[in-house]
Amino acid sequence: MKRRNFIQAAGAALFGTGVATANTTAAVEKSGTARKKPTICFYHDGRHPLIYMYEWPMHKEEYEQAVDELVGTPVEAIMFGLGDGRTLLHDTKVGEQWGHWVKKWPGSPLYRRVRRTLMQLIKEGHDPLRIVCERAQAYGLLVYPTLFINQGPGTPEADVRSSMFRFNNRHLEIGAGGGVNPKFPGFHGLDFKHEKVRDERFAVIAEVLKNYPVDGFELQLDYMPYYFRPDEVAAGRTIMTDWIEKIHHTVKESGKERELAVRVSADLDTCHSRGLNVREWMQRGIVDVVIGRSPTQSQIIDQTLDVRPMVEAAKGTQSRVLADLQHFVDSDRLANSTIESTRAAACNYWTQGVDGLLLDQWFGMWPYGGDFYEQVREVPHPEIMAARDKQYFLPTIGVEYTERRSGFQLPVELEANQPVEVEWTISDDLPRWDKQGRVHEVLLRARLIYATELDRVEFRLNGKLLPDSLLRKINRMYKMSAPRYRVFGYWFIFKLDSSYWPTQGKNTLQVTATQRDPDTTPPLTLRDVEMEIQYLMGKNFHRGQDPDLGRYECSVQ
Repeated sequence: MKRRNFIQAAGAALFGTGVATANTTAAVEKSGTARKKPTICFYHDGRHPLIYMYEWPMHKEEYEQAVDELVGTPVEAIMFGLGDGRTLLHDTKVGEQWGHWVKKWPGSPLYRRVRRTLMQLIKEGHDPLRIVCERAQAYGLLVYPTLFINQGPGTPEADVRSSMFRFNNRHLEIGAGGGVNPKFPGFHGLDFKHEKVRDERFAVIAEVLKNYPVDGFELQLDYMPYYFRPDEVAAGRTIMTDWIEKIHHTVKESGKERELAVRVSADLDTCHSRGLNVREWMQRGIVDVVIGRSPTQSQIIDQTLDVRPMVEAAKGTQSRVLADLQHFVDSDRLANSTIESTRAAACNYWTQGVDGLLLDQWFGMWPYGGDFYEQVREVPHPEIMAARDKQYFLPTIGVEYTERRSGFQLPVELEANQPVEVEWTISDDLPRWDKQGRVHEVLLRARLIYATELDRVEFRLNGKLLPDSLLRKINRMYKMSAPRYRVFGYWFIFKLDSSYWPTQGKNTLQVTATQRDPDTTPPLTLRDVEMEIQYLMGKNFHRGQDPDLGRYECSVQ
């Protein structure tokens, strides 16, 4: 009850009254007395921290680690990847197993070992998918196998993960019929207007539902999220909706408590433009769980993710909405998120009224240590995270995403006297915690690359000009090394007093270059924006910066 009240209050503050209240109440009504529906789900791709890692021959007990490593955490359901999607890592009779067609293995020998391990386990009577399902059942966890619905074909010479179906059916691709721009990102994706394409995918799904003790099934529809020619999307929506309905019927026919989950872009208009009428799926009751991903399609944690339209569309339906919580940062300093950044994202999502979270790509932190478990422990509880340190940041292009994708606000170039704006949302109620003496420090950081000591820049937070008296500049025009990769420029860091604090909800930072070094040609560019909020455990509490303080306290008798 405390958590529900917190979510309702915070959601009303950030997004207006009614959002969180309506959805939280609906979630209770939907659950009824039936089996508890999972709130915290964990995506395990079934490869990278598992069959990729262990030497042949792999033991059943090693494969069970996919479950064992999550036992005792708030994770209630594992979304378990079925291999590459084109080929599978279980004892399928209707799909294609990983590497079944390969005679000589090009590239990494790892892929050959995966094939050898798969065959060894099956021969010993240890179907990998069954191992996971039975181990999860033994410890009270649910399993939703995950299938990547669309993938590129690859080539037999280079991609041993691909399938003969993809190699032999290039005529079923979106670009195969001509008239499609080769630069269209879905050019080599399968065209779902072809019944043969839909049937091949459906057979894999139906077989898993029939033969394995699963609790549902997840369709990953946002990996290569293009299913029809651009000029045939309208007709394609009907085709795809009928196909989703067929899958949902099969899921329920195999077990009334089983659920169909779909992972899609949180931007429902984007989904619609690709042939996925998610609004209609919810209204027709043919999807049970809808997981909203960042429109950037990246694996970078997106604290600005807006799932409110998805939550609104789910009202009055039986569909639950989960926000996709990533864990990759890809900055010059960090690969994975810190607990402060994870808190910021999770609280932003909870305040939008979601029914739960999917911890997506968190398997990238394997082998899991204390930091991993600390973050997993906190994310279900926004009321616990409320007055704990958070770091908000805007996603920017790093080494993993060198080509700019839609949805990224940064980086952005600054032209002389032409203001640029970026915006983000924070969940923190700073006035509330300030009354309790809990707010320690609020820092705004902005990094400008190609900046020099001659540049002059103004910063306005929510319309207020930030004075130089709050500013500290850090010269990083050159650095010898970096934790991950080097980024040059200047950091502008403002230690904000209460009159300049960000507000709960949307905040806007306006940056204007009022003077540019006349002899420098690269464009002054805003690359990073961060907001760090630090709290005290109680009024007048220490922050632990002084290592002697703890010793003195311990010595007091």
